[in-house]
Amino acid sequence: MLSLLLTAMMALQTMAMLEVNVPEQPVVVLHGSDAVLNCSFSPASAFNLSDLSIFWQLTDTKRSVHGYWGGRDQLVDQTERFANRTSLWPVQLGLGNASLLLSSVVVADEGSYTCFVRVRDYGSAALLLLVAAPYSKPVVTLESETNLRPGDELALTCVAYGGYPEAGVMWQDGGGRNLTDNITTSLVANEEGLFTMTSVLTVVLEPNSTYSCGVINPLLGEEGYAFVTITGQNMAFPPVALWVTIGLAVCLLVLLIALAAVCSRKIKESCEEARREAKEAKELEEEESKTAMTLLNS
Repeated sequence: MLSLLLTAMMALQTMAMLEVNVPEQPVVVLHGSDAVLNCSFSPASAFNLSDLSIFWQLTDTKRSVHGYWGGRDQLVDQTERFANRTSLWPVQLGLGNASLLLSSVVVADEGSYTCFVRVRDYGSAALLLLVAAPYSKPVVTLESETNLRPGDELALTCVAYGGYPEAGVMWQDGGGRNLTDNITTSLVANEEGLFTMTSVLTVVLEPNSTYSCGVINPLLGEEGYAFVTITGQNMAFPPVALWVTIGLAVCLLVLLIALAAVCSRKIKESCEEARREAKEAKELEEEESKTAMTLLNS
């Protein structure tokens, strides 16, 4: 029935046109809230509601969203997922208001909607409905918080959930340098079509480094940030460098012991040499004294 009426209305388009107005800009609605799809028309003269026909349908698939003619709602052909979720403003129909109220908007409702109106003349216009949902505050976690070594590659993971549409992600270091080229980002939708966003940044670890993850919802203009700082307390000394240091310390200790032994031996030898020279000098002096005494007695 609805398809026949729409076909007839399309045929009338070549005969006369009714001015139908909808918003030029997309209608942005929060997930779970109600949306008003504004549509107005300007009839040339007064009319009876029995002469008014209004059809809302999905522009791409032509599926029925809401129908009205003969002075009442006509919902036999309505697409199932819109059941009990749509309504017009009956008291304002005579004033040229054909707007549609769509309740409890979900991600699947996003898309283009066409408003068809016929009084005696016919007109139509399409608008775009966009759905938005804020993301949770992002959280950044480390691949591991222990046994970190300077120079190692480390994965930082930023997670935000419950948002729509796809979020923009920006990673920065403590100096404000953009690190977004080094990330891998994935989106997983739940049964409601809302996203969990996971972004992984791989960095070369440095002591006392700070990193930030920013999540931006392009429709809502909302931004959320999370920060993580990796201090020296989180890091373990590199094992290779540790063994090298221990090896050098042992070598130095052995060298000092050897040097001390050599010095001790040298000192001992010097002392013995000095005692021997002193003894020889004393013996020579005694010999000279005896010789002198002998000469005097002669």
